[in-house]
Amino acid sequence: MTASSRALSFNSAPAQYEASRPSYPPALFDVVEEFLSRSLAGVRVADVGAGTGILTRLLRERGADVIAVEPGDAMAVEFRRVLPAVPVVRGDGNALPLADSSHDLITYAQSWQWTDTSRSVPEALRVLRPGGALAIWWNTTAFDVPWIHAQHERIAHHCGVPARSAVRPDDNDAVRLSGLSGLQVTRRQIRWQREVSLDTHLANISSRSAFLVLGQAACRAFLAEERSRLRGDFPAEVVEEIYVVDLLVAARP
Repeated sequence: MTASSRALSFNSAPAQYEASRPSYPPALFDVVEEFLSRSLAGVRVADVGAGTGILTRLLRERGADVIAVEPGDAMAVEFRRVLPAVPVVRGDGNALPLADSSHDLITYAQSWQWTDTSRSVPEALRVLRPGGALAIWWNTTAFDVPWIHAQHERIAHHCGVPARSAVRPDDNDAVRLSGLSGLQVTRRQIRWQREVSLDTHLANISSRSAFLVLGQAACRAFLAEERSRLRGDFPAEVVEEIYVVDLLVAARP
């Protein structure tokens, strides 16, 4: 299974993605504003790999002027349904459909890993204005929480992928970004949590690309077993999901 196939697998479940995926905490945007030394109000942002607009909404709530870039057909349709007033253009980070020096901030939430960094870094630098910033981040697994760590191991085994013992990005991601861009990279981690129904939790984990490429039939039994297992930990069927947002930010001179 190629990275491209996994990246486009989200088109098979855009409504599920929109309804179940976690958002991002206010503290994350406080850090981005601190890095920019200005409020996001009026900042021109390109949200790349925007998906259904989870991040786009939050940026707009901060007053940012946002354009979305999304490669997936079905994801773009769902984006337009959710945020009909926000422009979304088709493309990806390897060839941004944006003018030179046109944006103050380029964001990648959960989507940087689908790019070829030898292409996406120069593209970001081309599109950023002087003094602008590239910000990439992931909601990562809180491995210090026993039930979350155990679930991560079960998911990896079911999907046939390696169980990562470290959060993303790892130290090599920062080194690689710095080496390709020649810029100093700042890294911050922000812990946060949300409470969701058991149904939403299961829909969230099964909206990941490793599940989507397997198809619903292959995952049905796993999700049924997971539901039964989690009822023991969360008898009220309200799950406390805990995340660590791992953020990398680099500024263009």
